Amino acid sequence: MTGHISKKSKRVIFILGLLTAIGPFSIDMYLPAFPAIAKDLHTSVAHVMLSLSSFFIGVSVGQLLYGPLLERYGRKRPLYAGLVLYLLASVGCALATSIDTLIVLRFFQALGGCAGMVAARAIVRDLFEVKENAKIFSTLMLIMAVSPIIAPTLGGYVTAAYSWRIVFVLLIAVNLLIIGGVYFLLPESKPPDSNFSLRPQAITKGFTAILTHPQFYVYALTGAIAASGLYAYISGSPYVFLNIFHVNEKQYGWIFAFIAAGIIGSSQINSFALRKYTSEQLVLWALACQALVGMTMVAFVALGFVTLYSLVILIFLFLCCQGFVFPNTSALSLAAFGHRAGNASAMLGAVQLGIGAGVSALVSVLQNGTALPMAGVMAGCSTLALTVYLWGRKMKIKKPTLEETEEEDLEMISSL
Repeated sequence: MTGHISKKSKRVIFILGLLTAIGPFSIDMYLPAFPAIAKDLHTSVAHVMLSLSSFFIGVSVGQLLYGPLLERYGRKRPLYAGLVLYLLASVGCALATSIDTLIVLRFFQALGGCAGMVAARAIVRDLFEVKENAKIFSTLMLIMAVSPIIAPTLGGYVTAAYSWRIVFVLLIAVNLLIIGGVYFLLPESKPPDSNFSLRPQAITKGFTAILTHPQFYVYALTGAIAASGLYAYISGSPYVFLNIFHVNEKQYGWIFAFIAAGIIGSSQINSFALRKYTSEQLVLWALACQALVGMTMVAFVALGFVTLYSLVILIFLFLCCQGFVFPNTSALSLAAFGHRAGNASAMLGAVQLGIGAGVSALVSVLQNGTALPMAGVMAGCSTLALTVYLWGRKMKIKKPTLEETEEEDLEMISSL
């Protein structure tokens, strides 16, 4: 597909965008409904938060699962399987009568939904020329970035006007739309490969080689631990804003949208900053600023100085730093890999969401009726990420040369 992007290609990109956004929508849309879910299922908001942790675990596991399946069976068959699993799990979530059932079903919902997240990236690289990949990936990332603004606001209005169960009905409707789009508009971009081994030993060996590479684990761990501060916020913010500061579901949606806009804005500034500074420099300064903001937030909460407005501003500044950390650590962690970039990307996502799941669960476990668990875990994540990064810099990791890194992967990395 050369030259301008055709109308047919735009339809394909739209479907891929929906596949990419299904994860963020599934996470963010039901956040304002936490108190309503807790009341209806006769449990606590802290217990409801575990349904978010189970979703993160499902996405983390699923990314490693679908990578090999997409190579062996082509793109669409595993994608259909994942979307049908997501559909069935979403129906179960809408009908759940206990919090433990909801927690389990959210795991399977994530396990199905992440098929779209993994497949979308692979399909882009199958269908479009290398020189177009950066533009396509940027479009998909923009859709993914905008979804945290739309989803909680929509979820807040739906919960206030109807019921938290209608949130999952909307997710079912979106999923059906995606299945139809995949069937009618999305071509099979890669035929099945019966020579690709699905033996656990072969798969494990490939992933182990990536995970033990210094270039990968230093930057992947740095980015994953820093990103866990975001997961701590996502997990803790419903209780903090809805229960402690007593904002309503609609107001929470707008607060979430405002803070999400900070991440989007800073990630765009990062693109311009890279013209003058290296990724390593930007990560260092962003982590240092994030740790400082995190410690300030903990001090404000512990000393009783925090107000709704000051907390929103501090979280906004904290997550603005994430807009610099995430794209640069992602690019640096993938830079050492050529034809294994796809598996490296799957491993990167698994590491990020695996740690994020643990952190979100930690916020729930530490819940004491104040904002301190959320603020403390956020500050701890940024401080630990800075420590790991400074330790990694002492290792003097050898950067890959242009000859050692395939042109295709350089194009992919440049779009992060």
